[in-house]
Amino acid sequence: MQDREFFIKLFEAAVEAADPERTIAAHLPPKPKGRTIVIGAGKGSAQMARAFEKAWDGPIEGVVVTRYGFGAPCERIEIIEASHPVPDAAGLVASKRLLETVAGLTADDLVIALISGGGSALLPSPPECMTLEDEIAVNKTLLASGAPISAMNAVRKHLSTIKGGRLAAAAHPARVFSLIVSDIPGDNPAFVASGPTVTDETTREDALRIVERYNLALPPAALKHLQSANADAPKPSDPEFAAHEHYVIASAAVSLEASARVARDLGIDAVILSDAIEGEAREVAHVHAALAKQVLTKNQPFTKPVVILSGGETTVTVRGKGKGGRNSEFLLSLAIDIDGADGITAFAADTDGIDGSEDNAGAFADSGTISRLLAKGLDASAYLNSNDAWSAFNAIDDLFVPGPTGTNVNDLRAILIR
Repeated sequence: MQDREFFIKLFEAAVEAADPERTIAAHLPPKPKGRTIVIGAGKGSAQMARAFEKAWDGPIEGVVVTRYGFGAPCERIEIIEASHPVPDAAGLVASKRLLETVAGLTADDLVIALISGGGSALLPSPPECMTLEDEIAVNKTLLASGAPISAMNAVRKHLSTIKGGRLAAAAHPARVFSLIVSDIPGDNPAFVASGPTVTDETTREDALRIVERYNLALPPAALKHLQSANADAPKPSDPEFAAHEHYVIASAAVSLEASARVARDLGIDAVILSDAIEGEAREVAHVHAALAKQVLTKNQPFTKPVVILSGGETTVTVRGKGKGGRNSEFLLSLAIDIDGADGITAFAADTDGIDGSEDNAGAFADSGTISRLLAKGLDASAYLNSNDAWSAFNAIDDLFVPGPTGTNVNDLRAILIR
């Protein structure tokens, strides 16, 4: 089997393990006396909605928002598409629709919340003192900051009227039952999509410390709001959340185990470093490359042949104006480190099918990647310094473009040492 085919099989196993039709059917709540309302947000929310329609044999109605191009055909649940990773006016309309959908419910009603990664950008809902343009500016600043996703979402949820549990609070006194596909290292449900239906103990003071730590240049209206009590988010101890439930139904950990099983079935030992790796993508690549070369030359700490797997969400501090994403940047940095180390091949991709703002999920790399770039007169280091890994891999036809997968459990990184 060719290495690329091997990596694609691992990716497909990871995605299949997070298939909404499988995971949602196993987590259905009892039917309510009243209405069943479905709401949702995220890059996997439309497929989750379709899966819920198939699994639920009672009447339902509702609306979910997903990224442009990530929709799925539903009969009873309305699908709205909006912009990701930067919010737009369609997302603002979607947020308003979600809040209207849960208004005026009773204690006999049940709200099913289908939440997946990407919901933060898809649910712009700024407080009165801020505009949509302010929220867009906040999002762009966060995406370029290099801050981990948990820190970004701690800021986002305190600059919103829908995140940080506020959507669930708007449904009171109805019971809210959240089904969550986690793309967050550590799988804290309150950080997935900035927790529109799940609260946590993060405070606006925490958000202000993050602003200071990462030197975030927020719009004046956003900074002023964070400094006011109006930014305080609901707490888990608030009585309106007492009867609510939430379940993480798919995660990186489960998907990595599925990939490992497939590798072993194909005769390659597999080790999982972690399902929650964070940090600068190019720096994380240095560690992975050093480990792979140690295995290649010394059979330490693992014996080859072996595939090293890891998950989580790295970050990219934007320095240049190129095209790319965290997975392609990770791979280009790793390719520089393993140049000439015959026997090492690598793959990294986002399980939702999109890495950054382009149409690829990730890319492939090996010990000859840099040589192939040089043969075309291209400087890998220059591309990396410009955050332009997409262009580098596109030039040598090494991008991985599976299209939207319908789920989102973060990144899959795989390094094969033969």
